[in-house]
Amino acid sequence: MKIWLSRWVTGRPKDNLRRTGEELDRASSAGADMVVFPELFLTGYSGVITPEEARRCFSELSGGHPQKLILFGTVSEEKKNRATMWLGGREVLRYDKVNLFVPNGEDKLWERGDRYAAAETPYGRIGVVVCNDIRFPEASRVLRMEQKIGLLLVPAWWPWRRNGTWRTLLRARAIENAIHVAGCCVSSADLGGEKFSGAGNYLFDPLGNEAPAIDDSLYEIDLPFRGEVLVDPLKVGPAGCPSRLCRS
Repeated sequence: MKIWLSRWVTGRPKDNLRRTGEELDRASSAGADMVVFPELFLTGYSGVITPEEARRCFSELSGGHPQKLILFGTVSEEKKNRATMWLGGREVLRYDKVNLFVPNGEDKLWERGDRYAAAETPYGRIGVVVCNDIRFPEASRVLRMEQKIGLLLVPAWWPWRRNGTWRTLLRARAIENAIHVAGCCVSSADLGGEKFSGAGNYLFDPLGNEAPAIDDSLYEIDLPFRGEVLVDPLKVGPAGCPSRLCRS
């Protein structure tokens, strides 16, 4: 399976919508099976786009690439920081960020989500969390134990100055849950008064090995994982997790 983790530069929202289609075309030409866009990639914190316009764009682009599994980071109609996954022109997963990043005032911008989310896909069960969620081990743990995910996708808006923390957390979540973890962070942003330099993109396998990019954005992994892990939480972990935190 080939995953395209976009190295996205966020500019003006209208331009971003147009460029989303161009990015999908590039990913498709490279042979990607899945395409992941970062958190807030259309707007950043300060840009504005109507949720209806974004959703219409996602539907059209997904319909135009019906074999591609696509994850978009956006902001929903319900004032949530939402990641939304599409396949064949329809939404197959929506996740609203549970652990908002209070130091950036996210609790003033959005309402918290109340469930972690996973979906069945042609590549097995995939879970999604957003950016700051990766700091909380219970997020990925419950998705592994309750939803039996094999891959966790983490769209993010994470600063380069804390890249080491971001990389470490992604790797830790992969090792402790024996899953693949892919982190896709916005590369940079320039929205007039809002300038940002983002952290790197990373993909770790269940052993904590970092997968090298084939051409800066394209990665290849085995799903399901064909290697052996020393400790598989599905076999030796605790009997249960709080299912109230999960939804399909």
